[in-house]
Amino acid sequence: MRFTSRTSSDGVTEQLFTLTSTSGAVVPGVLWTPEHAAGVRPLILMGHGGGQHKQAPGIVGRARRFVAEGGFAVAALDAPGHGDRPRSAEQDRIIGELRTRAQAGGELAPVVAALHNLLAGQAVPEWRAALDALQNLDHVGAGPVGYWGMSLGCGLGVPFVAAEPRVRAAVLGLNGAETSAEAAARITVPVEFLVQWDDQLVPRAASLALFELFASAEKTLHANPGGHGDVPVFELDSALRFFGRHLS
Repeated sequence: MRFTSRTSSDGVTEQLFTLTSTSGAVVPGVLWTPEHAAGVRPLILMGHGGGQHKQAPGIVGRARRFVAEGGFAVAALDAPGHGDRPRSAEQDRIIGELRTRAQAGGELAPVVAALHNLLAGQAVPEWRAALDALQNLDHVGAGPVGYWGMSLGCGLGVPFVAAEPRVRAAVLGLNGAETSAEAAARITVPVEFLVQWDDQLVPRAASLALFELFASAEKTLHANPGGHGDVPVFELDSALRFFGRHLS
């Protein structure tokens, strides 16, 4: 891990970094911590949505609140083919098919699942390598870890949480059972799961099926009216309380 910049404002420090994965890919990321942070603290990993990146406004806004109000460290990575990372030919092909189906009013869920499954094979080892590096930092340390991810962030997050025993709690949502059903059945940590009742990208039945697959003894379903991008702002308050309970 190599840090490339550092800025601070309103009590929050933001550090950009790059990480070289085991495959040789250079993965850009960002770490937010309380200003002048020292010692071990809980870490929240955040997965952005499709077509977004590590510093999308929603990611930055949530990260800064997690830091300022919860004292957490927060990190985000550019997913494969997003942000500062090039897209593969196969990713371009699937995205093209997704656009064609969307214009024709066809079923999108199978194509979205294919994209998530393609990217997860690369993203999961990258997240695990990033977690190794982050927990070696003096101002983060090997404290408890949580994961937050919606849409693509959920599609990549489910197999990551299933594979990574250091993750103790996860806020997931806006995704269906077509992606990583087998991995979902291996998740046993507490889960808070968000569903948009009128989601135009993920059928309601698929979202509920994914929630049912989680093997967690503690899992909570939050369903709100509205489309894929209409998650209410107050769900961030709930996520703060959720991570406060499980990572403190």
